[in-house]
This record gives sequence, structure tokens and C-alpha cells, in this order.
Amino acid sequence: MNYHNPVLLQESVDALAIKEDGVYVDVTFGGGGHSREILKRLGANGKLFGFDQDPDALGNVIDDERFVLIPENFRYISRFLRFNGVRKVDGVLADLGVSSHQFDEAERGFSTRFDGDLDMRMNQKSKTSAKEIVNSYSEEKLAEILFLYGELRNSRNIAKTIVEKRQEEKIDTSFQLRKVLQKYLPKAKEHKIIAQIFQAIRIEVNEELDVLKEFLEQMPNLLKEDGRLSVISYHSLEDRLVKRFIRTGLFKGELEKDVFGRSNEPMQKVGKLIVPTAQEIKLNNRARSAKLRIATLRK
Repeated sequence: MNYHNPVLLQESVDALAIKEDGVYVDVTFGGGGHSREILKRLGANGKLFGFDQDPDALGNVIDDERFVLIPENFRYISRFLRFNGVRKVDGVLADLGVSSHQFDEAERGFSTRFDGDLDMRMNQKSKTSAKEIVNSYSEEKLAEILFLYGELRNSRNIAKTIVEKRQEEKIDTSFQLRKVLQKYLPKAKEHKIIAQIFQAIRIEVNEELDVLKEFLEQMPNLLKEDGRLSVISYHSLEDRLVKRFIRTGLFKGELEKDVFGRSNEPMQKVGKLIVPTAQEIKLNNRARSAKLRIATLRK
């Protein structure tokens, strides 16, 4: 199966400062690229757990007694690690976003390039697909997700058009949706705007931002004292959440301080923001928007 070359491979795995006998987690296993690099650096007594809710990822299982693949959403990371007898880990790596494999399979409905069923589910067992959202969400709810997750200023007009057109005919495929919204896609910005629309629907289908928040909130209790968190994000909505959580331990509001002016944020950043080199972007276009942030527990 066509899985992408791992983005920021060396940098994201270097960020974990791997100990040979450590316990690590790759919460976005996918094609297994990051996991294979982690295993190279682990000794005989090291352990690596992978998470991936997409059944297609099961075809990439690594035959290594140090590796266990957990076919679940990483929002449940602590629960499933406990099932495997693990309460604390030395490092966690997350490469967020959609894999090239998912984009390249027309029937998965993630891509704007192919015509396929409006699906977009990372977990095929999930009940809500893009088709349900497009055809059953209220105009107000559609406008809200297009504005919040697609950052589209004309979200209300787009939502109104979807609701009007679906009354004439159910919108079942990627190209149908594109055709319905053609008037909002000027040639110069066509690709960018349709990508924003698809991104908004995909985030809603997979509850991506809620999943990310739930995942991050577990890190202070899951990481060992000198454990590392290495997160690669691809759009500003994700990156904002990661950056803010590392800085304050919160996703909104201000950090409270005690009477001595001391705050109680659980994490601290390690080093500076890392982005791909021009060479990596040239070799792998998917890397162009990637941002890597690294954190550890506050001492």
C-alpha cells in the first residue's frame, strides 16, 4: 500500500532521546516509517507500542517481538497501554493528519483529486461519514464547522448552498460536492478553498481536534519524569492546540497563578520549532506545512 515517506523522520525520532531499554509509543503508526526508525534505536529490552484505528494499517505490522500494534484511536492511549501493563512511558510520537495512502484511495473520500464516496472516516467502523454530515447537518451546524475547522469567511453562504442543493438531490460523492460549490471556487484559489472545505468536514467526521486535546491532556500523567513528546502537525488548528498545551497546559483561558506568582503548567518545550528543509519539501511535497514541536515534563 502507498504510505507516504515519513515527514521529519530523523528529527522527530531524535526528539524522543531514545534510551535502549525504554518504552515508546507511536500513536500514528500508518505505514510504520517512524516505528521502524524507533525500533532501530531500541535495544533488546526496549518496547514500542503503535496505535492506528485504520484497518489498512494492520497490513504494515512489524514482525518484531519488541513491537505491539493496538488497533484503536490514540485518544484512548492510557487505557490501552494499561491493558498491556504499561502506566508510564519514555516517549510518545504523533504524526498528525491524513496519510498519503488515505488520500490516494479514491473510495476513502479524503481527496479532492478523485471522485469517490463522501466517506472520510479514518475508522471504518465509525457511524458518521462525510455523506451524513453534508446531507443531514443543519445549515447553522454546517456553517459552524466550515468556519471553525475550514477557517472559511463565507461559511454561511457555502452552508446555505449545500442545504439548498441537497434538497434537489442527495450529495453522495466528492465531485458532486465540488460541483455544488463551484461558484465559490475561483480559478486562482480553487484548490485552496476546496481543500479547506474538505478539511473542515474531515475534522468533524473524525473529531480530530477533540481527539488531539484528549490525547495531549493524558501526557503529564503518562510520561516519565524525563519523558519526551514529539508532535508533527500540518495545519494551524492542530499546531495552535499543541503549542498552547505545551506552553500552558490549557487550550483556552489564561493560566492561573498562586499568591507568589507561580503557575502550574505541566509541560515545557524542548528546543525550538522544527520545520522541514527545502530539500525535504522538494522530495516530499506533503512536508511543506509540517511543524514539529517537542516537550517534556516541567521540572
